[in-house]
Amino acid sequence: MTTNKLAIIGGSGLYDVEEFKDRELLDLQTPWGKPSDQILKTKYNSKEVYFLPRHGRGHFVSPSKINFRANIDALKQLGVTDIVSVSAVGSLKENLPPGKFVIIDQFIDRTFARNKTFFDDEIVAHVSMAHPTSNGLMNACEESIKKSNIEYQRNGIYVVMEGPQFSTLAESNLYRSWNADVIGMTNMPEAKLAREAEIRYASVSMVTDFDCWHPDHENVDVKQVIKVLLGNAEKAKVMIKNLIDNFEDNIDPNDPTNNCLDVAIITAPEKRTKKTIDKLKTVAGRVLNK
Repeated sequence: MTTNKLAIIGGSGLYDVEEFKDRELLDLQTPWGKPSDQILKTKYNSKEVYFLPRHGRGHFVSPSKINFRANIDALKQLGVTDIVSVSAVGSLKENLPPGKFVIIDQFIDRTFARNKTFFDDEIVAHVSMAHPTSNGLMNACEESIKKSNIEYQRNGIYVVMEGPQFSTLAESNLYRSWNADVIGMTNMPEAKLAREAEIRYASVSMVTDFDCWHPDHENVDVKQVIKVLLGNAEKAKVMIKNLIDNFEDNIDPNDPTNNCLDVAIITAPEKRTKKTIDKLKTVAGRVLNK
């Protein structure tokens, strides 16, 4: 029987959950290098949980420089089965003001300077990303947010831009014409790599500002974003504690993530070298070592 383990990946403003008193900081190495920072291992209400600050503690890793592959591989090494990403975003819609949370169900990936797959050398795999977030985990997030009395929206499209600069006005209006809900810099390729590693993934976006399309936010600056970030981070910590209690009750045994590599790897077995199989042993060992 699989032991389900939850990891939280914290974005801008969420670098720790101080309420986690049982603390062990883990240094992990992966074939892709080191993750963004040490991973916090903790127990909360008798459940083992992991926390990884995506930008590092103190925010020293730029969005384009995040080692997404190392982050996901390291969490998979620890036996993580479920990831909830908590991210700061800009709003592309009037009805999503600063302070509101959005449970994301779709992404538009506009990044171009990142390594987006584990399968880029000798072994080729094509996983489905039609539904990039796990419905059961989204249900758990919704229950946790409701219990925390946070204003939220269920479902939303997240445009992932390269950054680190904010959008031009023309770009912001283009994304609004696509009916996207929020814009950020970090959930891709994170969601794609989690799927390749067969880890269920959900994304909770915390709105910090209206993007520059809004006349009151023509010049989005870090100072105004940080002010909202701090309030959002406190709300997120309450949500996370609720999530630890309920996520296992919402796991879908038929989630397409669970065995997606069974139908994804296209490379003939005789072309798969031991070197590459070893490199992929954490994320794809289940299927490559059959």
